[in-house]
Amino acid sequence: MTARRRYILVGTGHRAQMYLDAIAGAHRDDAELVALVEPNPGRLAAHLDRLAGTGLDVSAVERAHPDELEQVIARTRADRVIITSPDYTHAGMIVRGLDAGVDVVVEKPLTIDPESVRRIAAAVESSGRQVVVTHNYRYSPRNSGLKELIKDGAVGRPLSVTFEWVLDTAHGADYFRRWHRDKANSGGLLIHKASHHFDLINWLLADAPVSVYARGGVLFYGAEAAAGRGLAPSPPRGTHDGEHTPWELDLRSDAWMKTLYLDNEAHDGYLRDQDVFGEGITTEDNLALVVDYGRGATLSYALNAHAPWEGYRIAVNGTEGRAELEVVERAAVLTDAEGRVVVDPSALPASSSRSGGERLTLQRHWEAAQDVKIEQGEGGHGGGDALLLADVFRGPGDDWLERPSTWVDGVRSIAVGLAGNESLRTGLPVRVADLALGVEVAR
Repeated sequence: MTARRRYILVGTGHRAQMYLDAIAGAHRDDAELVALVEPNPGRLAAHLDRLAGTGLDVSAVERAHPDELEQVIARTRADRVIITSPDYTHAGMIVRGLDAGVDVVVEKPLTIDPESVRRIAAAVESSGRQVVVTHNYRYSPRNSGLKELIKDGAVGRPLSVTFEWVLDTAHGADYFRRWHRDKANSGGLLIHKASHHFDLINWLLADAPVSVYARGGVLFYGAEAAAGRGLAPSPPRGTHDGEHTPWELDLRSDAWMKTLYLDNEAHDGYLRDQDVFGEGITTEDNLALVVDYGRGATLSYALNAHAPWEGYRIAVNGTEGRAELEVVERAAVLTDAEGRVVVDPSALPASSSRSGGERLTLQRHWEAAQDVKIEQGEGGHGGGDALLLADVFRGPGDDWLERPSTWVDGVRSIAVGLAGNESLRTGLPVRVADLALGVEVAR
């Protein structure tokens, strides 16, 4: 059992909740929260109030601005910093934490551009400290089941992978309401969202990407695409009186979102409910990639951010057969009598042709297809979040599936997106080595 570590959390948006709940709950004996670092004092206070409601004593938790990070680390004698701030801030916070002498846990993605990868690599080398990137998709039972088949040799040597991910008009649209809508803040969905997906493929193949060719664009969201389809102009934000369309998010409809964002936007002017068909959207909503891997496998990848259902399909073709994983996370996005979005899968009509669920199928050459049982867990991502948090707060043990990820895995996960963004810019294939990331990516 590890000693109880002292934690600082940087960035108190919605994503911070998973880590704070773990510190206040299942990992109270493993972790002590000593400080929250956040430029918006209202959001910071909202999380402290929520924590106090769990019975956690927050009286000694420091409240600080990001400019004070080094001083807070010294005053609190912290062991680790958890970073859940916006993507474009990750590299600066990681480097400052490492240089101040603490280990860092960072929510994916590691960072958003090649130059900041090089800064992190230099800080890791000079400080000797550790960086952990939290890739929770590895821990989901369905993905672990697919990994087990591949590692067991059930499909032989993997030769090619096809991977389609569809984000629906509830989840996918939300990236175009908030800070992610500007690609400069997140590197676009190829970095912010798809780093999960590319890490999953890197892990499944136990390999690293060597070259990427990408195509895509802002084809559905944004003012230009909306005008091209003849859509009438929308209100600049979804929180307003009167009738709403399903594309709008009214922050008053969710008590916690209202507390975190609407009630505290006066502190920094951040609007969490912007028009998905408004000006200023530069993040691509349709993407397709071909990726070559070091040991010869290829990946064909597609991402759509405006689908009517949400989930993904992965097929791994090997020398001995094929494994397929199909996941329906939400079978439809519907609206209620008032025109508001309904995302509860139980709201689907009984006659629906698609239901939520998951299916893992193995078919070897000259054999009938067989369904492979997926062992279910409890909690987020099929129990995967709990397993990830145990590795973060208690330390990883022996894991035959090699789910705990290193910071180099974090680099590999964004390397596809970094090369993909350069390919989108130039229209040409891009070699990962030519990005000069300052760390050996090949395996």
